Amino acid sequence: MNTSNNLYRDIATGLFFTIGVFGFMSGEFMISTLLFGAASLSSNLNLDNALRS
Repeated sequence: MNTSNNLYRDIATGLFFTIGVFGFMSGEFMISTLLFGAASLSSNLNLDNALRS
């Protein structure tokens, strides 16, 4: 496992989620929904195995 890729993925997931929460609180429901979806995808997709194949 490459820890730097995991770190970058965790940082991106955290940023998507945090910005999504602030967007939800400010009433931007469409943007917050997209950011929550991006956080979900970035936390669940395993891209490092797909690139090696």
